[in-house]
Amino acid sequence: MRMLNRSGGPGAECSVSSDSDEKCSGSHLDEPGTLQSLSPPMVLQQHYFPCSRTFTWVRRKPHNCPFEVELHHCGAFCSVIWDVPDCQIIRTAFRDACSCSVKERVIYALLKMHSKMQASVKYYVGIDVGSASVRAALVDEFGTVVMHAEQPIQIWEPQPDHYEQSSADIWAACCAVTKKVVCGVDASQIRGVGFDATCSLVVLDKQFQPLAVNSQGQNNRNVIMWMDHRAVSQVNRINATQHRILSYVGGVMSVEMQPPKLLWLKENLQESCWEKAGYFFDLPDFLSWKATGVPARSLCTLVCKWTYTSEGGWDDSFWNIIGLEDLVKDKYEKIGNHVLSPGESVGKGLTPEAAKELGLPEGVAVAASLIDAHAGGLGVIGADVRGYNLPCENQPITSRVALICGTSSCHMGVSETPIFVPGVWGPYFSAMVPGLWLNEGGQSATGKLIEHVVRGHVAFPELQSKAAGSAQSIYTYLNSHLDLIKKSLPVGFLTVDLHVWPDFHGNRSPLTDLTLKGMVVGLTLSRGLDELALIYLATIQAIALGTRHILEAMEAAGHRINTLFLCGGLSKNPLFVQMHADITGKPVVLSKEVESVLVGAAILGACASGDFASIQEAMAKMGKIGRVVQPNHEHKRFYDKKYEVFLKLVEHQREYRAIMKSS
Repeated sequence: MRMLNRSGGPGAECSVSSDSDEKCSGSHLDEPGTLQSLSPPMVLQQHYFPCSRTFTWVRRKPHNCPFEVELHHCGAFCSVIWDVPDCQIIRTAFRDACSCSVKERVIYALLKMHSKMQASVKYYVGIDVGSASVRAALVDEFGTVVMHAEQPIQIWEPQPDHYEQSSADIWAACCAVTKKVVCGVDASQIRGVGFDATCSLVVLDKQFQPLAVNSQGQNNRNVIMWMDHRAVSQVNRINATQHRILSYVGGVMSVEMQPPKLLWLKENLQESCWEKAGYFFDLPDFLSWKATGVPARSLCTLVCKWTYTSEGGWDDSFWNIIGLEDLVKDKYEKIGNHVLSPGESVGKGLTPEAAKELGLPEGVAVAASLIDAHAGGLGVIGADVRGYNLPCENQPITSRVALICGTSSCHMGVSETPIFVPGVWGPYFSAMVPGLWLNEGGQSATGKLIEHVVRGHVAFPELQSKAAGSAQSIYTYLNSHLDLIKKSLPVGFLTVDLHVWPDFHGNRSPLTDLTLKGMVVGLTLSRGLDELALIYLATIQAIALGTRHILEAMEAAGHRINTLFLCGGLSKNPLFVQMHADITGKPVVLSKEVESVLVGAAILGACASGDFASIQEAMAKMGKIGRVVQPNHEHKRFYDKKYEVFLKLVEHQREYRAIMKSS
């Protein structure tokens, strides 16, 4: 017998074996007994049916199925276990199947229960725009990613530190992936849509058409990406004002925020862009506008990237002092004067045009959006941890930090009162979790740095060939290779003489110095795969040491953090996860759903639909814990010494700079 796997393709996901295909009498199945057993964090129901035949079933989740089923033989009984209690459905199904073989009857019961439950399950669409691709997921009310699709988007780099994209290209990708994930689903069951995206700057003219952010006049390239560092001069002048609003961004504004980019446009493209511009959107807000026709802005984007405060709104004096007083004169119409909380319903939902493009029904609820990292935080930080023996159990959510790690990394911590952390963005009120203050640390290049180091090594072609030959990803192969060369040592100890400072794209937190450069100490003349594996390991350790640096700054300012919650692409790498546990000394919690950012976006749609009373309720019900990785405390002394070297590296870099600048 063959079943469909979760992606819908054929595969031997479920296996059934039996010593006989004899029929069993239906009379045995009329009155199954029921036992309740606790298996944190959910309650599983077991239903026992008399059966004289031995067979087993591997536990699997069938395609599009919101529950898991396990069938096994236990003495004289067979038991069906699933995580949605409904005795009557399974009892009726087994009665109807009494003329079938044992195996067929079990399948019949499962599919019948599945069909009945699917007819009532509610779905939400989460759409995530990352740096290099757009992803969408169909997520059910239990937080399960039922379907997932991804499509790349284009990046232009016309000159160093200039990164541009196209809002039309991004929207087209959003439509393509959304159509894929909702294909074949009853439209009446799709209740809401949530968007998240990178904090890139979208520029439109007064007719809402794309407007070029480049001297070439290419209007299709109308997005300045988050990682664009063209506005260094502008951000230095903004920071020189020492305006009071800067205390909400760690004391120093980042070049990756929107005010310096706006100032760059005014000073460099005044006639072709600035004077023609009608609207400046953060990318998440552009998406909700495109879907609803309502130019509202999310409190998340405005507070985190534009200097808006939830308690005081816009500060006229800031915009006047930095030279963007024309935004004040327009009463902030160009950058947003209609502000909604994340998850709040925008307008009347999907417009007819957007609904057709996305393949969804008109009027489906659309949520005020989030920045991508914040959506990831939403998807993991509120999960129920009871029964996992974690230090954050029975502690407030403020004891947790969500680490969203992909191209770059963000460290999201919340507090009940505002905490000002030097070099860490925030505190931002209600920017992620309503009613709580958010601090956001970050590293501008993490996944991008690992890729840069690995692909730039002379042994990369050899790695690529061997990984392909063993049908593994290059990173899985590197992890295996490290296990081969470690001998009797723990893997991490291989870098005793190799150290990396990871700020190849400047330091976002906690030093807020974009002029810092990457450093490597301990290179040799060796050029083989062993050396590539070691520099890969040292780079991952450097990123984890950077996380420790950020956490220590947050804790020194008043945060009390005892558990890390990881999501994003790098959380799929077990070496990356273990190094973060070992180097920070804190347990790492991984989400049951790897695509936590998409779950976070779907949570927004769930809230906009009205199906949940609050974001907190949706977080608790839709966020699920998968695996917990504990730190190896016996390695603490080694990583304490690595951290000491780590801090020396940046100290020495600054000393070298001072020497070279001296007269």
